[in-house]
Amino acid sequence: MTTASPRPIGVAVLGMGNVGTEVVRVLTDKAADLQARVGAPVVLRGVSVRDLSRPRGNVDSAVLTDDPASLVTRDDVDIVVELIGGIEPPRTLIRTALQAGKSVVTANKALMAVHSGELSEAAAGSNVDLYFEAAVAGAIPVIRPLIQSLAGDTVNRVAGIVNGTTNFILSEMDETGADYDEVLAEAGRLGYAEADPTADVEGHDAAAKAAILASIAFHSRVTANDVYCEGITAITSDDLAAAKKFDCTVKLLAICERIDADGAERISARVYPALIPFEHPLATVNGAFNAVVVEAENAGRLMFYGQGAGGAPTASAVTGDLVMAARNRVLGGRGPLESTYASLPVAPIDDVPTRYYVSMQVADRPGVLEQVAAEFAKRSISISAVRQEGAGENARLIVVTHRASDLDQSETVAAIEKMDSVIKVSSVLRLEGTND
Repeated sequence: MTTASPRPIGVAVLGMGNVGTEVVRVLTDKAADLQARVGAPVVLRGVSVRDLSRPRGNVDSAVLTDDPASLVTRDDVDIVVELIGGIEPPRTLIRTALQAGKSVVTANKALMAVHSGELSEAAAGSNVDLYFEAAVAGAIPVIRPLIQSLAGDTVNRVAGIVNGTTNFILSEMDETGADYDEVLAEAGRLGYAEADPTADVEGHDAAAKAAILASIAFHSRVTANDVYCEGITAITSDDLAAAKKFDCTVKLLAICERIDADGAERISARVYPALIPFEHPLATVNGAFNAVVVEAENAGRLMFYGQGAGGAPTASAVTGDLVMAARNRVLGGRGPLESTYASLPVAPIDDVPTRYYVSMQVADRPGVLEQVAAEFAKRSISISAVRQEGAGENARLIVVTHRASDLDQSETVAAIEKMDSVIKVSSVLRLEGTND
């Protein structure tokens, strides 16, 4: 008695940039391995590209098309891999594919940070998979551990460095003492920064990833619009030099955590540059690498570290999702559904307790520190450390506070800026990674 060969799993790839090229290469070069892992042949049915006239290496021209809409409903396509990026047309293409009964794998953080609810509902309605591991931190497995490995635990905090461009810039500034503009130009020359780096350096890329992480970790829908966001463009080499004197460095952090506000549990989701102590595990993550630290009630602190971007690393996460979706097709099942049972509200940044680092240029005369300290005391903000530097026109005062509401901290800084004895508030940063 012979057993019938399993039906091939047809795959359509939308987009053939750096990541798409790597995914197509894996589908072609590793076909035998993929078949063994999936339990059925995984066959590339089509690849959509913008320009059919461009050479595509060893890719069979017969599978190329400039009409992605024609691929997502084809009968011989079981899984659609979306690597175009942006909101439209990917949103429409993915929704159409899901409604047509196709499973979808995407690396599109911008889309998932805004429309994950809508697309998850479409996937559930068709009983198919929607996977997006590559949307956060490239090759680093973060989403699947949160959804599956920690499904029986309570996650309290997720914090990480999730943008390689900004981490490279801050690391270089810290190591060389160069200014922001100089290092940004170098990042562009090395290929770490896009021609238009706005989404990275203003924190929008990290904010999209924070929304995805918060949604999964806390079983609540969080969108990019819910995430408080600051970038790194105002960070100076002086800030990094001053941070070292407090045994800290500066990193752009994406922070998602449960907070208790007046007895009610809420979510905080925020992105900003912050001081972190040298002993914190994220302080040693340098260059274009990413890392995410997860803190759970029973599992404790877990850290995920690795390449956060690039064609091959991101393609690794995409093909991992592809294998999972293909296995589910062969076995007749599907992966975990979206979980939003908690529906926790997102707290405004004003309600979030933080520590502050405030650097100011001050008049070189007696009583200035007392006047500044009095402004913090008015709002019951405790000062942790004070450092005075320079003299004359270069007199500088640095204050580090204990934890207080962001609103009280920001109101205090605003009041200090109006003081006659304060010439200029040079820098205001938050301090993370401590228990104070």
